[in-house]
Amino acid sequence: MALARKKSRTVVVDGVTYRWRVRRRPTYSQGMGWSTLAYAVARAEEPGSTLLVRTGRAHPGQWSGGPGAVVLPGEVARAVRTGIAAGWRPERAGVPVRVELDSTPPDPG
Repeated sequence: MALARKKSRTVVVDGVTYRWRVRRRPTYSQGMGWSTLAYAVARAEEPGSTLLVRTGRAHPGQWSGGPGAVVLPGEVARAVRTGIAAGWRPERAGVPVRVELDSTPPDPG
């Protein structure tokens, strides 16, 4: 499954370019605070399977007005490496692979 170029960002991890996208509007469950922020990652060129990453932090568009999370490229790179270590093969077509990151945001520095 390829991610659309529109509204997605790129990150280079170990020499490979990936596209990633956070859903702009939260799902009902995310908006209510019942589920956490998630985003999708796929190879930019010749995409295969998708990596679905759940962060453990709140979506920035949640309706309660609480603090929301921001996804930084460093976190996406960490998620890609975690997914590959867990068996995700981004160059091969197949079912999406899901990974959970801890709820601690990465250090921006």
